[in-house]
Parts: sequence; structure tokens; C-alpha cells
Amino acid sequence: MAKFVCVDCGLEYPKAGLPHLCPACGGIFTLTGLMYDPDSRVNLPGMWKYRELMGIDDNPDCYLGEGQTALVERNVGEIRFYAKLEGLNPSGSFKDRNSAIVTSYLRARGIKSVVEDSSGNAGASLATYAAAFGINSQIFIPNGTVGPKVNQITASGAKVTRIPGLREEAHKAALDELKKREAVYASHALLPFGLAAYATIAFEIFEQLGKLPDTVYCPIGHGSLFLGVLLGFTAVANYLGHGVRPRMVGVQPERCAPLVNAWKGQASTGCSLPSLAEGTMVAQPARGMEIMNELSRNYDQLVAIQEEQIDPTRLELARMGVYVEPTSAMVYAALNKKVVPTEGINVLIISGNGLKFNPPIN
Repeated sequence: MAKFVCVDCGLEYPKAGLPHLCPACGGIFTLTGLMYDPDSRVNLPGMWKYRELMGIDDNPDCYLGEGQTALVERNVGEIRFYAKLEGLNPSGSFKDRNSAIVTSYLRARGIKSVVEDSSGNAGASLATYAAAFGINSQIFIPNGTVGPKVNQITASGAKVTRIPGLREEAHKAALDELKKREAVYASHALLPFGLAAYATIAFEIFEQLGKLPDTVYCPIGHGSLFLGVLLGFTAVANYLGHGVRPRMVGVQPERCAPLVNAWKGQASTGCSLPSLAEGTMVAQPARGMEIMNELSRNYDQLVAIQEEQIDPTRLELARMGVYVEPTSAMVYAALNKKVVPTEGINVLIISGNGLKFNPPIN
């Protein structure tokens, strides 16, 4: 049975509050015991049909339309792929699956105020769900951040606090805020609930195809999406009785590819240069060690995408009718690299909607 436990000491997630780190040892919480069983599905909309499988107890459903996103088939030459359109979630990204469960915990535990640091999809998603279910949110963002995602955060009524400096400074400011008042840190990177939420993407893909795909391409930032999808497919493979999940291909931008570097046995080069794939600009992925432990060296693959490939790939997808933001475009670029066999069924996890990106003006 699915449950959330500390990766270091095994402590089960507490029954009160919303700690982002283990109170016993300071480790992060993860998901264990995930299973897939179609007979356990319930008559609820979206991803909530899997609530009995996600290990989230009796928390109230916080449904705005998340889950059951479209799986669209495309063919390019001899390569066939399916795009799992997570940009069709309510706020335009996969993060809504996580925010829905986080909000359900907040409501169940009587928590009325949250803080988060994010200038992108995580902040826009959390602000949307907090507003919809009567929770005050404060989102810390780097001072120079602009664009559709910030507009979303502001429109939701969240308190937006701009912090001078880089992304890490906004993270520190969010933690400092917890010392000043009664609130919790609803971290999209550190809370474990997204792993269960993103596992439902794998459940849906299996049910939409009627079988497991051969290869799945997924972007990696902090890694919760990639790890959750991997765990979901592992659960389905175990249910089928053969234990062989799809090959997983994780994708990062070349300008910030710590896991790709580790995979190749190279030193990390950091994330000093900006990238269009801003959703994956994470120098120290929170789920990095867990991902590396789950991958099979002779089966899975991690790939870095050159910066100059990202925007042309985004436009190529748009001309197939799949409008994505740059982070999502990288998975198609990885497919085109043919670093693993492309025969069979390829699925690309399209993490965000193209409407959330302001293309540069030439």
C-alpha cells in the first residue's frame, strides 16, 4: 500500500502539519509501496479516480479539472510518438496534479496559509488551487521575473513578494518567512505528494494505450515528475506480472544538466547560463539520488539538449498541432537524437502549455 516515508530514517509522514523535511532526521519524504489495480479505481473525476492507490488517506478532493489529459498520436517520418498533454491541466502544467493533493492536505489539516518560492508553473499552480479552496498563499519570486506565469500568480490573488538576486534567494526568503508567522512551506520540490500525483500520469497512459509504451521521454528539474511517472509505470508492470516497465529517458538542458553529467561520470558544470527551458534549471535536483538509484544503466538514458535546439524544436512541435513551452520541447529533441531505439510506442510527457511562454522578439 502506498505511503510516504523519510528516505533516510523511514519515519512515516506525520499526521499533523505539513512538514517539508523529516522532523526526526531532516531527510526528505518519498513514496513507497505504490501499486496499480484497476479494480481500485473509484467513481471520481480526473486523477481522483485513483485516490485509493495514491496513499492520501481521506483528504477531501480538491478538483479543478486535473488529470485524464489527452494522449495525442503524431507521426514524423518513420518515428511514431504520443504526446501526453499535461499542459491541458487547469493552470496549464503538470504541477496541478501535485497542487490538488497538497491543497487536499491543507484543507484536511486546517492549514490556512502557505508560502512557496517559484516564478514559474509551481507558483502559478499553487496560487490557483489555494485561491479556489480558501487558502492564503504568498509566492516569493526573483525580482526580475516577468511573463504569463507571474501574471497567473498575481491574478489568483496570491501575495507576490519579489526578492533581489537569483532563484536561490527567493527560496531562502520563503524559509525566512516561516519564522515570522504561522504558515507552512508548500514546497513542490520537497513535499512527497507529487510523486503519487504524477504516478497517475503513467496509469492514464497505460489505460489510454491499452498497454505499456516502449519508451517514455520526460523532462527533469527537481525530478518529482520523472520519478513519479517511473514509479507509476513500475507499479503497472508489477500488476501485469512481468515487472518490465518502459524505458525511461530523462531530459535536461545542456546548460543545466547535473544528472546527465553524473550519468556520464562527469563533474557538474553548474547552471550559470540562462536557458529557455527554465523549468529544468535546477543545479541540485531534490529527487536526483532517488532517480539515479532507479535507473538501469543498460536500459534507461539521460540526455542533455543544446540550447540552440530548443526553440526550433518548440516551433516544429507547434506545426504538428502540439503547442508547448520550451521545457516540454526538449523531450521531442531527445526523441530526434535517437539515443535509444525509436521503434515501438514512444510517449513524450508534455509538461507545460505554450501559452505560458513569451517568445523572444527578434
